[in-house]
Amino acid sequence: MLKTPRDMTRRLQAVTLRRLLKRVSRSFYLSLIVLPKPVREQIGLAYLFCRAADTIADTPILPPSERQQALDMFRHQFQLPIPKTGDLDRLKQLLRPHQATAGEGELLQSLPSCFEVYTTFSDSDQELIRALVLTLTKGMDMDLAHFPTEMPQVVRALPGADDLDRYTYYVAGVVGAFWTRMHAAHLPALQGCDIEGLCQRGIRFGQGLQMVNVLKDIAHDFKLGRCYLPQSELAGLQVDVQDLQHPETLARIRPLLDSLVRLTLDHLDQARDYICELPMGMTRLRLSCMWPLLFAVQTLTAICKSPDLLSPDVRVKIPRGDVYRTMVRSLWYLMSQRPFLVYYANLRSELLRYLEEC
Repeated sequence: MLKTPRDMTRRLQAVTLRRLLKRVSRSFYLSLIVLPKPVREQIGLAYLFCRAADTIADTPILPPSERQQALDMFRHQFQLPIPKTGDLDRLKQLLRPHQATAGEGELLQSLPSCFEVYTTFSDSDQELIRALVLTLTKGMDMDLAHFPTEMPQVVRALPGADDLDRYTYYVAGVVGAFWTRMHAAHLPALQGCDIEGLCQRGIRFGQGLQMVNVLKDIAHDFKLGRCYLPQSELAGLQVDVQDLQHPETLARIRPLLDSLVRLTLDHLDQARDYICELPMGMTRLRLSCMWPLLFAVQTLTAICKSPDLLSPDVRVKIPRGDVYRTMVRSLWYLMSQRPFLVYYANLRSELLRYLEEC
């Protein structure tokens, strides 16, 4: 069957976006490349849209008011029958010169192509992506409202624990529900599952992954004028947010960190149960979920053990060798539920043992 010019253009755009996805998706690309084919393109494109929104909200050279306007303009495209090319061009001209990496600049340049691919999806797929973007960007609204500058001299913290919970839901929890619904819409093997129950576990899955980011990036976020540790909890420990720029403050906030680590582990336990509820035959979906979960628990342990968590020159991460070993071992876990549960339990026990010893 001969392909039409539209088919050929669509195929070229898809190849270009896959290449872009590899440049900007960091570790998440590992999960994306093993996704089942019927959802790979939709989830990959949704990631690019969310990453573009994050790039817009985090362009430091622009004042927050201009970033908020740009974010609103981007968000508005999903509420139109056809995205406005003029708006996308204005976003590109305003933001692209100020990006720190070539990948982010290329992403902004490619927004028209992203929307062209988006309009080829079914109405239901478009609605899932639209709902994701409109909800996820509420977390960026929170960033722009709570953290008006990128200056460590005027760092502010989120007011309370409820704000942190809402933030992690907006920027990551909602992804878990989207991920689940998109797979359920395209994979018949999920039809016998409790999709609403999976969505709730998926939300906790996403929140757990985001909490790991919050905890490992305390010092990095501080340099950007941000602190996601609740102000109310810091005040209870008689710690001023400015004290977090001093590495010796780590001992003073240890009770708060331990509490947040346990909360994160509760979220990740829900992620474990999420994976266990997936049919054993869905190897690609199970693998794409196993990797981020197992990496997250190991990173959480590294966070607890790090004496340099508040040092701006140190980024907590698990060794590359551990990453590769985990990926190889996970292939065995696809054959039976028990080895996966045993390995997760061992990682979990190591983390809890360290918390109890501290």
